[in-house]
Amino acid sequence: MKRREFIRSSGISTISALVGSSLLLKACHTEEDMIGEPNWIVEGSFDRPLIIPPVVSGNVQLIAQSISGEMLNGKPTSLLSYRNGLLGPVIKASTGETLSVQLQNNLSEKTNIHWHGLILPENMDGHPKDVYASGNSFNYVLPIQQRAGTYWYHPHPHEATARQVFMGLAGMFIVNDNEELSLNLPSGDAEIPLIIQDKRFTGAALDYSPTNDEIMTGYLGEQILINGVFSPYANVKKGWVRLRLLNGSTARVYNLAFSNGMPFHIIGSDGGLLSTPETATSVMLAPGERADVLVDFSALAIGQELFLVSNKFSKYDLQGRQAFTIMKFKVDGNSSNSFTLPSTLSTITSIPASSSIRTRTFDIATMIGGDGGHGGMGRHSINGKIFDMERIDETVEGGTTEIWEFDNGMGDEIHPMHIHGVQFQVLQRMGGRNEVIATEKGWKDTVLLMPGEKVRLIMTFSGYTGTFVLHCHNLEHEDDGMMLNFEIV
Repeated sequence: MKRREFIRSSGISTISALVGSSLLLKACHTEEDMIGEPNWIVEGSFDRPLIIPPVVSGNVQLIAQSISGEMLNGKPTSLLSYRNGLLGPVIKASTGETLSVQLQNNLSEKTNIHWHGLILPENMDGHPKDVYASGNSFNYVLPIQQRAGTYWYHPHPHEATARQVFMGLAGMFIVNDNEELSLNLPSGDAEIPLIIQDKRFTGAALDYSPTNDEIMTGYLGEQILINGVFSPYANVKKGWVRLRLLNGSTARVYNLAFSNGMPFHIIGSDGGLLSTPETATSVMLAPGERADVLVDFSALAIGQELFLVSNKFSKYDLQGRQAFTIMKFKVDGNSSNSFTLPSTLSTITSIPASSSIRTRTFDIATMIGGDGGHGGMGRHSINGKIFDMERIDETVEGGTTEIWEFDNGMGDEIHPMHIHGVQFQVLQRMGGRNEVIATEKGWKDTVLLMPGEKVRLIMTFSGYTGTFVLHCHNLEHEDDGMMLNFEIV
């Protein structure tokens, strides 16, 4: 059932369902907003320097804690953090290394860490059943067996994931390998991690308090932060710069571009390098997705400024109908490094569809009725099921290859689908955009489905046995029950 049909059939009054008074006091985040005024982003003056989180490696300790930090115009707010600062550190590791990360839970609630994109044993993956109480600790042992790429980490406690991520528990995880190092890609100050998140504030206080309607659509903030900084700028040199882009928002999709329309080169996606660079003037990133991008600033004059923006991508959805500015780049000198964009980046062997032993179909468009559960007026589901921690929904064999089809053809909401414990390839998109986009030409772990779209994915499961999850990475949808267990045997 589509969301509008569900509201009509659920007996909720038109006024309260479409223009709830509590929503009008904050912003237009309602069903009415899909055909009325857009959700306006509040932009700043872009005069605060971008902060780059510290880089750590080897044996790492992450302390989940409540702290006071600055996020909006330098004013303090309560937030959650893995360190004494904004967001978590950037963790770096190399393929073949085994990393030890100790989580110390100093929160007043349960938490854990999911290593998004990493293929790990079941007990290290961060399944919602594997959470740790306040005051407890757990040592994650992470064998790094995949290729170089931009991954990330965040909590995964059921019904609390969105809030914990929104309040600050997230960080980037970078894997390096010899193949990537041989390309001599821009590094040092010319390699910039950018974690993009939208936030909402009451005054200067970070505010996560979604209404029932916002659980249905996703919680959207009015301020865009990069690495925890509102309206920042970054100095760059005339020359090549590598941007590691991560959409760390709970629900917002970005259509990233530069304000002058200049092209850039996509060299990697969720699971690492593409086979060849893909030239683009914009790239869409859903929550959980990453893009590795090279930008040549050499044509700009010293002193020139330009902006990273999000362009419109929809006339009808709750989001995507407003273009807004995210951050500013200032060219402040000449680069001393020389770099030539390689024509070949990596070897990606396509998985033939003929190697699949089974095709599974997942209906992600259906809303089901509820008794006032997490969403209050209906639940997001997959194949008509709401998440049950103890139920195994699908069973697959380790080492085998399958095709999974996610069907949002009859849906009117945006769903980025994420699968734990595997990297996949996108075979086909049907409906909507009706094409495989540049960032989907490599290895992926999260795929965006716009309303009216269906995608076919192919994947080979690892030899790690146990229970993993697949879910919508609109984290409000995930917490609302849009998640299933699958078991690798």
